[in-house]
Amino acid sequence: MVLALLQAATSASRDTLVAAGSHSDTLVAGASHGDALVPVVLALAVILAAAKLGGDVAQRIGQPAVLGELVIGVLVGNLSLLGVGWFRFITVNATIGVLAQLGAVILLFEVGLESTVRDMMQVGMRSLVVAVLGIVAPWALGWWVGALLLPEQSVYVHAFLGAVLTATSVGITARVLKDLGHAQSREARIILGAAVIDDVLGLVVLAVVAAIIAAADSGAVLSYGAIAFVLGKALLFLFGALWLGVLFSPRLFSLASKLRGSGVLLATALVFCFTLAWLASVIGLAPIVGAFAAGLILEDLHYRDFAKGERDLEDLVRPISSFLVPVFFVLMGMRVDLSAFVRPEILGLAAVLTVAAVLGKQACALGGLGSRLDWLSIGIGMIPRGEVGLIFASIGLTLVVHGEHIIDAATYSAVVMMVMLTTLVTPPLLKWSLGRGGRGRREEGGGRRGLATHN
Repeated sequence: MVLALLQAATSASRDTLVAAGSHSDTLVAGASHGDALVPVVLALAVILAAAKLGGDVAQRIGQPAVLGELVIGVLVGNLSLLGVGWFRFITVNATIGVLAQLGAVILLFEVGLESTVRDMMQVGMRSLVVAVLGIVAPWALGWWVGALLLPEQSVYVHAFLGAVLTATSVGITARVLKDLGHAQSREARIILGAAVIDDVLGLVVLAVVAAIIAAADSGAVLSYGAIAFVLGKALLFLFGALWLGVLFSPRLFSLASKLRGSGVLLATALVFCFTLAWLASVIGLAPIVGAFAAGLILEDLHYRDFAKGERDLEDLVRPISSFLVPVFFVLMGMRVDLSAFVRPEILGLAAVLTVAAVLGKQACALGGLGSRLDWLSIGIGMIPRGEVGLIFASIGLTLVVHGEHIIDAATYSAVVMMVMLTTLVTPPLLKWSLGRGGRGRREEGGGRRGLATHN
């Protein structure tokens, strides 16, 4: 029953809700005869209140707020196991689903804003090696885990599990490094630079896997040449958008600065973000790819003409993300089926995926060998999947082949559990690693423009 309910939630179907006969039926039915806005505003009230409560608890115990938002979503979404089914109307509301997707777009835009193309060019070959190792090893392990534990599932499931494990949450790691006073150390610069490149390469991997699955849904089989074409298209879009954006975005913002009225900088930045997100979807990539590229392109120099009377762009975007991003995290948590973990195979899948996620990123440590760098800390710093891994998982819910979802509710729940566990273990592990053997020291040096944190 619960599995069927979650599958219905991902397709925005109301059939299961009607069959459930809960109080939420009356609410939705009443809204259909009156104002469709009613269930939306009620859902937003519940989500935002729950998100802030969960975020506060998480921060009080030394964890990032996003983890608390995800956990509170899991708890609220599974109250039906205790006979409280009132909140189920939230997961099947199409408008809330769209707002959550928009939250993911804003989140990736915000993550991109915390770095620049110039930062990527300056991280050096060692960060590139660390990033590539952090993509190849987790993807191979993810595929292997899928083939080992889900042999009855298609290769598309195995490939997607590998793609999910490639993610790295630059925001979680950046926050931990800052709290520990290591944000400017050589290890931190390599970790954060590699994490940004990881995001770029991971999005490319996700685009290729999604294209293969889409082709299978249409009855076609992609040849190696077609796969190479999809890969080239994704790389061309990302690096082409970065190159053209760096060239033309200063002119765009210079022209926009001549417009009168308030909020011009924010509006121009959002137009830029949404346009690139739309262009990405036009060529078959996820909108989050375009949003992330837009954030990477924009830097302070591009909107210096707005200096008078305008705050930094990151400050302007933060209120929007504070509204939309919790909708994404809480809703993704609500779609986790805790009853699935009664099945030993799903609990085992979550455990093995977590081990593979941790071990896969330890391959990054090889990028620090042959130097005086703390290679163990580099590997640990790449572990958390956080918001990026959750976005990858949410995309999996939308992928279908011949009407069947690639990722079912049980597998999705196992993936979210992996995301939560890797996010939980990183702060204490990184603190131990950086502090062992007298390594707990502050180092001066250049760094990133900011930290991709969400509150």
